[in-house]
Amino acid sequence: MTRIAVLQMTSGIDPGANAAALSEAIGRAAEGGAAMLFTPEMSGLLDRDRARAAPHIVDEASDPVLAAVREAASRAGIWVALGSIAVRGDSGKLANRSLVIDGSGAVAARYDKIHMFDVSLDSGESWQESSAYQPGDAVVTVDTPVGRLGLTVCYDIRFPALFEALGRAGCDIIAIPAAFTRPTGQAHWHLLQRARAIEASAYVVAAAQCGRHEDGRETYGHSLVIDPWGEPLIDMGGDRPGLAFAEIEPERIASVRRQLPSLANRRDIGKGARP
Repeated sequence: MTRIAVLQMTSGIDPGANAAALSEAIGRAAEGGAAMLFTPEMSGLLDRDRARAAPHIVDEASDPVLAAVREAASRAGIWVALGSIAVRGDSGKLANRSLVIDGSGAVAARYDKIHMFDVSLDSGESWQESSAYQPGDAVVTVDTPVGRLGLTVCYDIRFPALFEALGRAGCDIIAIPAAFTRPTGQAHWHLLQRARAIEASAYVVAAAQCGRHEDGRETYGHSLVIDPWGEPLIDMGGDRPGLAFAEIEPERIASVRRQLPSLANRRDIGKGARP
């Protein structure tokens, strides 16, 4: 059994303030006995005003939030799944990048969000992530002190093929850091998280943004840890940032996979299909 920590945030438009909150949480997670801390999507900066945000978005090597997280992880001796930060890529577009930092402060893995959030909701909210961000193209896993971790970000949750690939890669845990809108969160958040855990027969850790942010948006919160049977272990609610802890049990994963070997029983569908 291994302990993890989950950080729920209300990230703002000042990367320095967000970095300080992350560094404090890393220390508290380590003090609480966690082997790994999970943080939300866009932990370092959440600002829908792209002109105002632009000066703060730099390449990965120059990012001050990442540097602060690496230093704090090294100081505390704890791994960190940094949900995502915006970084400037070689293509001229940005990347919504998740990074895993090990207990020495080194980058152990990086994943660029594959599925872009290009939607127009009946509430009047419109988001066109692909206008500024370049999607990733690789499925990423990494071995950590809490097991093999699969990386995803937010909108990826709506694409089951990615989670099937992570399940077949033997992931024990899948991270789904998010900044879900309130309308989509109220409709689908809990349902999708439980479904993805069940499909992959793995723990899901969904660290989320919550509440009203400085840029005017509202996010759904309800950071979750779901076990491989689909049972919620923690739900942090919708309004307040904070830190919570959960236990990861390898035997629970093995037990579910013995009872329901859906990954092993999978068959390719569609080959030879007739029109």
